[in-house]
Amino acid sequence: MYRTATCGELRLCDCGKEVTIAGWVQRSRKMGGMTFVDVRDRYGITQVVFSHEINADLCDAASKLGREFVVQVTGKVEERASKNMNLPTGEIEIIASELKILNKSDVPPFTIEDNTDGGDDLRMKFRYLDLRRPAPRANLELRHRMAFEIRRYLDANGFLEIETPILVKSTPEGARDFVVPSRMNPGEFYALPQSPQIFKQLLMVSGFDRYFQLAKCFRDEDLRADRQPEFTQVDCEMSFVEQEDVINMFEGLVKHIFKYVKNIDFTEAFPRITWADAMKYYGSDKPDIRFGMKFVELTDLVKGHGFAVMDDAEYTAGICVPGCAGYTRKQTDELTDFVKRPQIGAKGLVWVKIAEDGSIKSSVGKFFSDDDLKQWAQAMNANPGDLLLILSGATAKTRKALGELRLEMGNRLGLRPKNQFAPLWVIDFPLFEWDEETQRYYAMHHPFTAPNPEDIPLLHTDTGKVRATAYDIVVNGTELGGGSIRIHDSELQDTMFELLGFTPEKAQEQFGFLMNAFKYGAPPHGGLALGFDRFVSMLAELDSIRDTIAFPKNNSGRDVMNESPSPLDPAQLDELKLQLQPLDK
Repeated sequence: MYRTATCGELRLCDCGKEVTIAGWVQRSRKMGGMTFVDVRDRYGITQVVFSHEINADLCDAASKLGREFVVQVTGKVEERASKNMNLPTGEIEIIASELKILNKSDVPPFTIEDNTDGGDDLRMKFRYLDLRRPAPRANLELRHRMAFEIRRYLDANGFLEIETPILVKSTPEGARDFVVPSRMNPGEFYALPQSPQIFKQLLMVSGFDRYFQLAKCFRDEDLRADRQPEFTQVDCEMSFVEQEDVINMFEGLVKHIFKYVKNIDFTEAFPRITWADAMKYYGSDKPDIRFGMKFVELTDLVKGHGFAVMDDAEYTAGICVPGCAGYTRKQTDELTDFVKRPQIGAKGLVWVKIAEDGSIKSSVGKFFSDDDLKQWAQAMNANPGDLLLILSGATAKTRKALGELRLEMGNRLGLRPKNQFAPLWVIDFPLFEWDEETQRYYAMHHPFTAPNPEDIPLLHTDTGKVRATAYDIVVNGTELGGGSIRIHDSELQDTMFELLGFTPEKAQEQFGFLMNAFKYGAPPHGGLALGFDRFVSMLAELDSIRDTIAFPKNNSGRDVMNESPSPLDPAQLDELKLQLQPLDK
């Protein structure tokens, strides 16, 4: 054994013991005839004292230790004269009698501390060093604990953990697939799974009743803070269930994990909102309900006053921001610039300030009288001191922009603290979404989502109004997970493929094995997948899922540590029967 104790376990009760520890040199300080070395491992930091009076050679050797040297130290545990109560081991120290350098280290490119001097790119290039820091290590420890607790919960509720294939068939719906050429089948390709969707449905056909896995999933899509090209989801499926059964099961799981990790008790049922109301009041299908500022539509109140922006608009709505009537012109101009950003796309912003004395001032005062503006304020339940922010335009685009503005105001007013959590369910999603470019319907979730039984008569007569038996769990404006009841009837599945533009031949080519399986007695079934990386990052109160993954990719989908993706050797391309086209300049 290289050690008899870790660097995080020794306490006052261990005083007098002869111990051996091993770890990395965090820092070294020379004070007079003594050298103090902090030795770090995964479990903590212990101070080691080398005294010139006790062993001059040993003290000289210790004074030459560099940062991140790997050392083994033997000595006696003693009470520290100058205690450091910020460390769990801060009341003791080891008086060294032996020192062995197990490995030397180059000077690391950044400090291995919480407040490191390394930027993101540098830390990702040397991720194996970054993971020595306490903060990233704590994130991975939390991930480990959550994974075990999720497994315990699901096991106690009768779920079996079953692995599904990683090399699968490519399908045309959804995000882009990562594809893998097959050497043994030249000209043919596997895809990496975007989710285990089809396989978990087949497991239900197989009679397994309750399945789960912490599944690796892959999507070749543009990245952002809550996306990685490879990610993990808690993937689950259940037989002989309806929507209520699935929601209750996984609301229980989420409540259990919040209690386990954060000691937060959600004693009431999570609120539910329909997709239509989420879009109407928040402009998003993943609303943040930690604060108010619901949209109020003003379309009928604003027309006919000679203000062309509102007269010609399909939709006008606003939010009431409490206590912000004192915003300066500079601040309202900043908000106008914010909504006019290309990624938000509004053409402008109308504001109305309601002073504490009840007087009103507005950016459109020359078009609307005080009485008109008071009607707006009344419709929006505004009080003296409030600020009204109003946008006009096409309905969907304006709702999206107003939703972004609402979140921006929530950030500015400190209404979105990371340690406050507001879960809810969004239900009754549309089954289909229309794409103007291709002039066809696409499945909003996937082609196996069951329509709401009440809406089945509308499938051919009013396709766009059919609701899905689908549900998302949303926390703090982030989609934590989602799922649906699946189609288990072959005829209904054929209808779904037809409405999505699949010919019978194409449907058979892409999903024939699933459709054939359904002919052998598929049970009613449904499921849900939780974004595991997102769940961990949320409970760790982080801004990005990247910090919860041991070896993540950057925003360009690259691993700068191992320099992937990278070109293939020409011999490998030949073996795979692949030719590369010249890159576009």
